Amino acid sequence: MLSSLCSFLYIGNPAKIICLLQNIIFYLVFTFAVSSVLAKTITVLVAFNVSKPNSKFRILLRNRYSYMFITLCFIGEFGICLCWINFYPPYPARDSVSKSGILILYCNVGSHVLFYIALGYNSFLALLCFLVAFFAKKLPDRFNEAHHITFSMLVFCSVWISFIPAYISTKGKYMTAVQVFAILASSTGLLGFIFFPKCFIMIFRPEFNVKKSQYIRRK
Repeated sequence: MLSSLCSFLYIGNPAKIICLLQNIIFYLVFTFAVSSVLAKTITVLVAFNVSKPNSKFRILLRNRYSYMFITLCFIGEFGICLCWINFYPPYPARDSVSKSGILILYCNVGSHVLFYIALGYNSFLALLCFLVAFFAKKLPDRFNEAHHITFSMLVFCSVWISFIPAYISTKGKYMTAVQVFAILASSTGLLGFIFFPKCFIMIFRPEFNVKKSQYIRRK
């Protein structure tokens, strides 16, 4: 939900503080969202592969290790954004070349290199989450969400892979429109494929939302 709300920062005339918040908050929020899904996927994978009671991997099922993993991922993106703000901060700019007689106000990212590094960091986490969920998709469907996470990460990665050529080939206000569309499409895919199946079962198939349906009968 926070990822979708980031698109409101792209509405209105660009100002110095708005240009800073547009990219920084967007990347930090998406890093938190993707790393949370990744931590959950790893926990599910470990839970179904740890069979021995005294296994050393069993400690990874504790919540504090998931929080530590999310924090480390967040710190990595925060470090990139901190370097970005200190050395090449985004700033409001004017474009009078794209269309003659029209002055377009937009936010210049400052450094395209750091912009794509921050984007690549998020893409790396999403790709890693997709691979972990893909390897976990053979686990029992009634006990995990690996299939749903796989599809959500597939949509997420597809949106941002297609975003790069679209962003490079556009200028002026259309760059902002492309970025807003990518934010809304990826956040909707991330949220929808994970939670829509849950809502569908609770609303339309309540008979499966009971404890007995969580057990697999073996003949």
